[in-house]
Amino acid sequence: MIILPAIDMKDGRCVRLQKGEFSTASQVADNALETARAFAAAGARWIHMVDLNGARDGIRQNFPAIDEVVRGAGLQVELGGGIKTREDVDAVAGTGVARLIIGSAAVTNPAVVDYALGRCGDRVAVGIDCLNGRVRTSGWEQDSRLSGVELAREMEKKGVKVIIFTDIATDGMLSGPNFGQLAELQRAVKCDIVASGGVTTLDDVRRLRDMGLYGAIIGKAYYSGMLDLAQAVREAGPQQ
Repeated sequence: MIILPAIDMKDGRCVRLQKGEFSTASQVADNALETARAFAAAGARWIHMVDLNGARDGIRQNFPAIDEVVRGAGLQVELGGGIKTREDVDAVAGTGVARLIIGSAAVTNPAVVDYALGRCGDRVAVGIDCLNGRVRTSGWEQDSRLSGVELAREMEKKGVKVIIFTDIATDGMLSGPNFGQLAELQRAVKCDIVASGGVTTLDDVRRLRDMGLYGAIIGKAYYSGMLDLAQAVREAGPQQ
């Protein structure tokens, strides 16, 4: 299982949120590139980045910092946040990221997923962000009234190979992942699944690994010192 330490970017700063609420944003690191290099030194091979400004208002003011990480960290970067149009797909694909994540547009403009798959193929992932099993969009602020499993099945039919599942209720709360919803998703689709939200302890990492998940995103647990990244990488197994 791959471990993807996370950097969320807002207003050029590395921040973390609680349950996706922008009002809870707190700075967790001084420099994205230095933080990413520390991830690499701990054995990570991937990094999960989110452009929060792009997700909320479409303004890509975090691209300079993201570009530094892509070019200088020695990690494979997956990037989400505000990829809502064909132009957005082209802009993000042009940064050289290893994987781009389409979130809200998978619900509001699914033709963008088709375009991204045609342009980028296996470099495309879909982010499914759920609260109480229902997909949230627009930076988690809108209830789509669509179930996460239903959306996952639709995306699998389109040819999406990777799904990043975030349980909003556990995100940034250091409370453990939603193992039940992850297992339900595994039963529903054959896509590779990345768990996001609540990964806090080495036991969490082991359990997700033993479930056969493709990946796990680690955020606040790392920044708060509750989880040693190097140990998490070792427990997860060989990194791709």
